[in-house]
Amino acid sequence: MAWFTLYLLNLLWAVAGTSTQTQRSCSVPPAQQPLVNGIQVLMESSVTSSAFPNPSILIAMNLAGAYNVEAQKLLTYKLMASDTADLTIGQLALTIMALTSSCRDPGNKVSVLQRQMENWAPSSPNAQASTFYGPSLAVLALCQKNSETTLPIAARFAKILLANSSPFNMDTGAMVTLALTCMYNKIPVGSEEGYRSLFSQVLKDVVENISMRIKDNGIIGNIYSTGLAMQALSVTPEHSHKEWNCQKTMDTILKEIEQGKFHNPMSIAQILPSLKGKTYLDVPYVSCIPDHEVQPSLPSQTNPPATSSPNITITYTINNQLRGVELQFNYTINVSVKAGSVLLIVLEEAQRRSSKFKFETTMTSWGPVVSSINNIAENVHHKTFWQFLSGKTPLNEGVADYIPVNHEHITANFTQY
Repeated sequence: MAWFTLYLLNLLWAVAGTSTQTQRSCSVPPAQQPLVNGIQVLMESSVTSSAFPNPSILIAMNLAGAYNVEAQKLLTYKLMASDTADLTIGQLALTIMALTSSCRDPGNKVSVLQRQMENWAPSSPNAQASTFYGPSLAVLALCQKNSETTLPIAARFAKILLANSSPFNMDTGAMVTLALTCMYNKIPVGSEEGYRSLFSQVLKDVVENISMRIKDNGIIGNIYSTGLAMQALSVTPEHSHKEWNCQKTMDTILKEIEQGKFHNPMSIAQILPSLKGKTYLDVPYVSCIPDHEVQPSLPSQTNPPATSSPNITITYTINNQLRGVELQFNYTINVSVKAGSVLLIVLEEAQRRSSKFKFETTMTSWGPVVSSINNIAENVHHKTFWQFLSGKTPLNEGVADYIPVNHEHITANFTQY
């Protein structure tokens, strides 16, 4: 009877495993599929010949299956032709993943990223959690290209994460989970068992932190961080003590979409893969249709395109009056940029004209966000950050390469929350 008892135990284990897997997967009901189609069309419509080439949008298009094939081709070719010399680690990683999902060879971009990660280190032992978002993307992109050569890089990164004690960041935690899950699943045969234990330990800690932020309605953190968190929880080999109901999360997100909460192309790019049952781990496995290398063009417009956008003058002010901050200042500069430019262009032009307007960005799931101006950096421990105003209207999304400048006065205030 021993064999029968063992059989029953194995059967019960298999059933339990299936139940857990079911809770971690979910789908969009057929009746609500038009909602998903609608936001995908909205996201794809942001791809124009004059727009900044955004790799996150191309990844989402490829994972979901693009509707606008011409826009997909245009974005692919723009990323292939883009100069990666000035990209951050995170932006370079996203570009590699975008080209990989398009069945394009990233060329020497992979070796460049590998060298950058071999030399990367956080600015301090307790650097804020958002610092690790870009390197997490890099580990994921490198893992998908060659897990064996990425192993020592990922191991060093995991040890740095374990030693860091900064407050948890949802987007970073989700990307860490995706990156180390990729490494965990691809540890080469014959490698030291210590690698698996190391990745498992970090994954347990991070997944527990993500799960603690699951709300009663299924939202994980907030509605915009939920997309990456869903990807992370659906693939991680480690589970938390708190059960996650994927379908409840899906149903709540669909209600938010119905209410018009997802209108920014980057917010759509973050949630769309989960709505299509995909994650960033699927990037290497996208099936591509041969396009015979034809240079794409967007459908012709009804009106003839303008030969050149006129220049406009933007008055840009940086202001720091917080007490306790060593350097207080209020500087203003006028810059001339093309009409329709994004905030990043204004900042770059101001920096080019005066060192007082020097700025730095931090890579986030939405793109580069300004983290330092005139050597004054945001600090999560002091709850300080740079807030941008267009006229008197706050630019809450804060993504430098995606905010159109639609007011002649732009102000950056160093403030506390």
